[in-house]
Amino acid sequence: MDTRTEELARLVEEIRERVKARHSGAGPAGAAPADLMPLLEARDAAEGKVAAIGAVNPRPPGLVNSIVQRVKRLAARALDWHVREQIEFNSATLACVQASLDALGEVNRAISALGAAVDPASETWKSWFRAAEEKITAQEIQYLRNLAGLQRGFEHRTAQLAANLDARAAQLESAFRDLLKAQHGDFTGQLDRAALAFRKEHDEALRRLREQTEALIHSELRVLRQRALASPAAIAPTAPAAAPSWEGVDWLRFSERFRGSEDDIRHRMARYGETFAGCAPVLDLGCGRGELLEALRGSGIAARGVELSPELAAICRAKSLDATQADLFEHLAALDDNSLGGIACIQVVEHIKRPLLPELAALAFRKLRRGGVLAIETPNPECLAIFATHFYLDPTHRHPLPAALLAFFLAEAGFTRIEVDYLASAVEAFPELAGLPEPVQRRFFGGLDYAIAARKPEII
Repeated sequence: MDTRTEELARLVEEIRERVKARHSGAGPAGAAPADLMPLLEARDAAEGKVAAIGAVNPRPPGLVNSIVQRVKRLAARALDWHVREQIEFNSATLACVQASLDALGEVNRAISALGAAVDPASETWKSWFRAAEEKITAQEIQYLRNLAGLQRGFEHRTAQLAANLDARAAQLESAFRDLLKAQHGDFTGQLDRAALAFRKEHDEALRRLREQTEALIHSELRVLRQRALASPAAIAPTAPAAAPSWEGVDWLRFSERFRGSEDDIRHRMARYGETFAGCAPVLDLGCGRGELLEALRGSGIAARGVELSPELAAICRAKSLDATQADLFEHLAALDDNSLGGIACIQVVEHIKRPLLPELAALAFRKLRRGGVLAIETPNPECLAIFATHFYLDPTHRHPLPAALLAFFLAEAGFTRIEVDYLASAVEAFPELAGLPEPVQRRFFGGLDYAIAARKPEII
């Protein structure tokens, strides 16, 4: 016999002993009739109460008590109709209780007779009792077996759940590791991309810095080459000696920094190719580094220049441009009348004393042939932004010239078809001006410069 079987047998024996102890007085031989005495006492007390309903309590003799007794009896007779049904109900209830007592008495007598008739020591009773015990024992064993099966199933289910939990935990751990690996891969990828972007930005910054450095070096070298070209050995021996104003100022570097590079100025001068179309030859008064001469040469228009600075004149000649170092008034006066098709004066008149401007206009009128064109470009004083930025950057600027005044001088000299064109919008150069009202922009912040073109009449 194994351990589990012994444990089941021991449990069955314990249960059997408990059943015997609980039902030791059971069975026909131990049956006892019910005690009906408490019920009889309760019935007698109820009968006393029923008899008292409707009765009047007695009182001692006397006039008052006799009157009270008479009133009570009258009240009792007056309420007889009201308590009659209650009395009948109480009587019926007592009759029912009496019938129940009689029936219980008969039951007690039947039980006593049955107990006397059955012999506890008879074989029938013993066999019946043993069969009942065996049946109870079998049921108990079956119950214990079922309980053991449930316990085994519970243990199996618990083990299965534990295994499932372990598998789920392993799966979650694997998923977490995969997620962590993926996030680490994303992080390293983003880090690599950020490093690559930073490297590209760094390389781009180095490239821009290199370009700026090279451009600065190129600009400095170009200034040095221009100075070399403008050295006394390179200046034509026929050029008259002239002492430039503002000695000690590097005007080549000044032009490069504040006026703009030669490429930018040359691009801006391209607009005069249309102005002087069919007007060759053109004389550029104050040709500077020769940007306008180069633009006109690119447009197929014959042009030459005159420049007061020997260095700038030498630079123009180094570019194979026709440039003479001379004072523009002296040079223009020496030319034959009606010998020019066009005269350009770009960013020059603001350097000339104002009383000489009518003389310049008259002199240009005489030197142009009929239909010739005079083009003058200068800062626009009607644009207030010019005074806060460009105009006073050049210390050689004398005074601004309003377009109306310059047009008046030209008209007095005899020019006609005078047209003013405003250049370089201040709003484009200074975007913060865009917040101003449109009329204010047009009136006080128009073009930074203006170009005025006038023609000598065909018929004079």
